[in-house]
Amino acid sequence: MTELDDLAELAKRRGFFFPSNEAYGGTAGFYTYGPVGATLKRNLEDVWRDVYVRAMDNMELEAPTIMPEAVFEASGHLEGFDDMIVECAECGGTHRADHLVEDAVADVEDAEALGTDRVAELIVEHGIDCPSCGAALAGEPVDEFNLMFGTNIGPGSAAPGYLRPETAQGIFVEFPRLKEYARGQLPFGVAQVGRAYRNEISPRRALVRVREFTQAELEHFVDPERDEPPIDRVADVEVPLYSAEAQHAADGGVETYTIEAALEEGVVTSEWVAYYLGRSIDFYERVGIDMDRFRYRQHLSGERAHYAVDCWDAETELGGHWIEVTGFAYRSDYDLSKHGEYSGEEFTLFRQYDEPRTVERATVDPDMSYLGPEFGGAAEAVADALASLARRDRSAFESAARRAAEESSGDAPRDGDEVTVEVDGEAYSVPVEETGFAVEERTESGEHIVPHVVEPSFGVDRLVYSVLVHAHGTDVVDDEERSFLRLPAELAPTTVAVFPLMARDGLDDRAWDVAARLRGEGLRVAYDDTGNIGRRYRRQDEVGTPYCVTVDYDTLEDDTVTVRERDSTEQARVAVDDLADAIDRLVAGETLADL
Repeated sequence: MTELDDLAELAKRRGFFFPSNEAYGGTAGFYTYGPVGATLKRNLEDVWRDVYVRAMDNMELEAPTIMPEAVFEASGHLEGFDDMIVECAECGGTHRADHLVEDAVADVEDAEALGTDRVAELIVEHGIDCPSCGAALAGEPVDEFNLMFGTNIGPGSAAPGYLRPETAQGIFVEFPRLKEYARGQLPFGVAQVGRAYRNEISPRRALVRVREFTQAELEHFVDPERDEPPIDRVADVEVPLYSAEAQHAADGGVETYTIEAALEEGVVTSEWVAYYLGRSIDFYERVGIDMDRFRYRQHLSGERAHYAVDCWDAETELGGHWIEVTGFAYRSDYDLSKHGEYSGEEFTLFRQYDEPRTVERATVDPDMSYLGPEFGGAAEAVADALASLARRDRSAFESAARRAAEESSGDAPRDGDEVTVEVDGEAYSVPVEETGFAVEERTESGEHIVPHVVEPSFGVDRLVYSVLVHAHGTDVVDDEERSFLRLPAELAPTTVAVFPLMARDGLDDRAWDVAARLRGEGLRVAYDDTGNIGRRYRRQDEVGTPYCVTVDYDTLEDDTVTVRERDSTEQARVAVDDLADAIDRLVAGETLADL
């Protein structure tokens, strides 16, 4: 069995995670977290919050998972959120075309960046067959498939909506209110941990590619001209970088840089992205990622998201494959500008000047006696759209005005002196002379700017899977092979397990008391009195419990217990009165020898 097969068997047997709805044949791409898995996942999320919310003094919100269609029209997901699909003519099976190429062609790591035409060519060149029935896929079209889950909000189909494909949009659309909570001051960050949904073509590799998953995302809003990251805090942090240049080179590979060197040499171009690459190393180490199986990979131009100026992925190695667990993107002002454009709301912040300035501003004063009869109930919305366009792009009015002047002098045909705006998906054209367009000089104390966004986006399920795979190990204890998980204590579903040596003679009652006392101190505690003591140790080792406490006959005499450490299997006697403090010290990094 491979390490992933071993982990899948352990995950199901011990209650970490397993396929959902198996009583009804299962549903591909959906997994249920069992009792220990759900706790492990929550613990990892809490470490994330500790690093990216509490320590950085960021806000956190919880937005709905269903949002109206207009949100995703603005964000670009309806048109640009696609994967490559190929359908087998024989069995009708559908498959991720880029994944088939990556599995079949050794020197292709990121087929998605190649485009549909090249992927179709590679399917022909390498004779790739359907994984389901074995029929040849050569000549079958490779198409784009939108991953959005659609639904309807309310009865009927008048209000279409979608399950969100990322938690980020729930933050962006609330920016007009969130900026008030930030007192209008940049920079500020808003985090969210929640479910997202993607209608994956071919879910696979357990928690790696699923249709429902959890994201932990931080949207950090900054003034691109004034706000700089505290690079000095991470300048000396070493990061393993697999740059776009190295990916194109025949002998390219991962190189280790300090954050300072990566910026100086232009390997990472965004200081904000570099800051988060450095800041996040501590998080990955803290949750138990094996840093020998970890890298940051730069996106190639063909795979970069529609909003990303620069983007790097944190990747972990699992079973010989590198998988993305985090995306670090500089999203510029794309999201807020789009939502401002589509919604008509103000997705800006006021930037105070050091001294008042005299500036030119475009204004409109539409003639409502024209707009009203011409556009009826849409007249007010058209007027608002004209005002918004004047603020964003006064050249649209200036060009129309110039054409109007040429037409009135007879120098040009009269067909181009209108300004066009869009309201609720419908275009409205207004003669420029009816818009009341003018450019005025004003003395202003500041200006409204659209903040830029830096985004670290974490896939929680993939991190959980990576932690489990990297933590899983075997050794020999007392001439028996032992399977165990080297989970960090703050992630382990149970911090300490309490056993009576025998379930009689009052040992079980005393062990219950010890367990209750530890729970009262806020520790995650399990109690087990079934089977021999060795088998109880093995059960706890296999779910990653870092410490076990055994109540024996000496406990009844001197009120001490045996504390056993998972990784070394070493033991020490500790007084019951000191036990909670001893466990806290061990969790904090001390050893049994220090007690």
